[in-house]
Amino acid sequence: MSNTITTTNFNFPGQKSVYRGKVREVYNINDELLVMVATDRLSAFDVVLPKGIPYKGQILNQIATKFMELTQDIVPNWLIATPDPSVAVGHLCEPFKVEMVIRGYLSGHASREYAAGKRQICGVAMAEGLKENDKFPEPIITPTTKADNGEHDADISREDILSKGIVSEEDYLVLEKYTRALFQRGTEIAASRGLILVDTKYEFGKTKDGQIVLIDEIHTPDSSRYFYAEGYQERQDNGQEQKQLSKEFVRRWLIENGFQGQEGQQIPEMTDAYIETVSDRYIELYENIIGEKFVKADISNINERIEKNVLAYLSGQK
Repeated sequence: MSNTITTTNFNFPGQKSVYRGKVREVYNINDELLVMVATDRLSAFDVVLPKGIPYKGQILNQIATKFMELTQDIVPNWLIATPDPSVAVGHLCEPFKVEMVIRGYLSGHASREYAAGKRQICGVAMAEGLKENDKFPEPIITPTTKADNGEHDADISREDILSKGIVSEEDYLVLEKYTRALFQRGTEIAASRGLILVDTKYEFGKTKDGQIVLIDEIHTPDSSRYFYAEGYQERQDNGQEQKQLSKEFVRRWLIENGFQGQEGQQIPEMTDAYIETVSDRYIELYENIIGEKFVKADISNINERIEKNVLAYLSGQK
């Protein structure tokens, strides 16, 4: 598919460095601002797939922006402005080296671990007799290490995070508090839209003055899993798969086609027809969770559009 943004090569005024993540590319401006471009890249099993998904970056950026606004009363965040549909600008922060994953249901990675016979994840016990997609009595926090250099994120316990000095106990208590508060707010918003927020991850950083803030994305289909609330219990009782809005459908497709990110496995062919279905699913989630019709931005020349909008914004900051 043409007209997707899979890589950028901007040179903004005051640019110090560029960090290229699996999906986002982050430009450091004068060690003060970060310009975060949400590309149309799609990653699964910590592997970036070979083709971009139209409008995916715009969708991720706009959902994250909306939820930053809806949660800023309970947790401070890094965001300052969104000068382009696919771009967020915020305060330069030092990220914590963990991702705070919180799960309300036995789904995805937790379910796969459970099916393999494990009854603990990240040092947190899981009861016997659970079925895939059953609700936990209380949400559980299952952190992962934040991978560098393309390595896989790895489960880690609270005890290991503290004993290895990855995060101080004082800061970690704040991360846990914020994680639970954000998940509660996200759960309430999802319920008002007829959805269940199943699990999600949050990333946090520290500003120059030492304030802990929410960074990166929040409650997007890349970082979260949603079920439709209607019919959830009936599907559970009948042993049926849940109707969901998340990236899990991409992971399932890859698994069915013999790929789980392991050495020697080949990524299956992504046809234009398949890519279009993925784009449609992302738009479906946007419209369900935001409660508004998705307005497609002009993608005739995305890189040029982004560069023009960011330059206009930065020139206004002088």
